[in-house]
Amino acid sequence: MKKASSYFWEIIRFAAITLLIVVPIRAYVAQPFIVSGVSMVPSFENGEYLIIDELSYLLREPKRGEVIVFRYPRDPSKFFIKRVIGLPGETITIRDGKVHIKSGQTETIWDYPNIPTDPSGGSGVYSLGPEQYFVLGDNRSMSLDSRAWGAVDAGLIKGRVFVRLYPFNRINFLPADGAGKPTPAS
Repeated sequence: MKKASSYFWEIIRFAAITLLIVVPIRAYVAQPFIVSGVSMVPSFENGEYLIIDELSYLLREPKRGEVIVFRYPRDPSKFFIKRVIGLPGETITIRDGKVHIKSGQTETIWDYPNIPTDPSGGSGVYSLGPEQYFVLGDNRSMSLDSRAWGAVDAGLIKGRVFVRLYPFNRINFLPADGAGKPTPAS
């Protein structure tokens, strides 16, 4: 009987330790996320399993080119995945299928991925407030993004894509993060 009691308490102790370690990590450091849809193709495919880093943005601001997961501004119960294009205080202009970024006196053109924005859908000027980000899907013609519902407030950002775990042939850290650089506007 003593062996059974000892075994029972060992299981309880293991479960308690596991909860003390796993729950805080899952709640405050990293979250799983499954891609749903084609808005981020070719960077992320439908059904891919990702781990989201929730800690980085407590220490620093999101950077241009990073892929983030955030709460959808029109329905915060839903999560979206997009690429950060515009940073707080910038003005984004979409015209002739190109994304122009104006920061202070400098204007650049965002050309990653090398897929132009559909000139017939989403042309416009978007001015960002002090804690707002402009996000786009990499698959511009199939993406519901800041062109449709405006900027994403910093408070809605859950984290950045840290690891792609599935499919196994595409496992990598910081997948598609920071890809591309703005080029000077002509």
